[in-house]
Amino acid sequence: MNKKCVALTDEQYRRSIELLRHGFMLDGRLVKPNERIAAAEVVQASLGLRLGDVLDLRMSSFVRDGDRWRLDIMEQKTGKERTFTVPVEVYTFIQGYALSMGIRPEAKLFAVSERQVERHLNKVFQKMELPLRQFGSHSYRKLFATRVYVDNEYNIELVRVLLQHSSVQVTQRYLNISQKLVESALAKTAVYVV
Repeated sequence: MNKKCVALTDEQYRRSIELLRHGFMLDGRLVKPNERIAAAEVVQASLGLRLGDVLDLRMSSFVRDGDRWRLDIMEQKTGKERTFTVPVEVYTFIQGYALSMGIRPEAKLFAVSERQVERHLNKVFQKMELPLRQFGSHSYRKLFATRVYVDNEYNIELVRVLLQHSSVQVTQRYLNISQKLVESALAKTAVYVV
């Protein structure tokens, strides 16, 4: 896949999940609701995992650690180990999804292929009139990264660590932080020349 995905906005995210959950008409054809893909994308946007790692999750992947839940995973793409806390709201959402779908603890939560997810998302983004070359499943991970970046006072090092990027420069490209934005920030910053 050679597309340069951009982050979804909060409104685009909400709309895409709504379309996934309720279905829609596209070019005179019914696109059926798909709660499995909707839930997978909620998890991706909430935890910042790559799609492949989300699709490998099982309820047994979540470990009770005192008063918190955590994930210990080996990232498919990088082969790096990653351990992190899962917010209780996210764990509760996943648990509710698994119960409603009758998924056993050792079974994959999202028995669907990456290709199937991308094909379904392409229809959603087409319905939303978004350019397909710019939007895909990775747009949900980028939404997570962008939210963390903005909500934490533009702490790019924090985003780098959460995404396990090798350098801040990779994270800057990932977030699409252009030199223009950097220059604009510098121009707004107080100067203390005396």
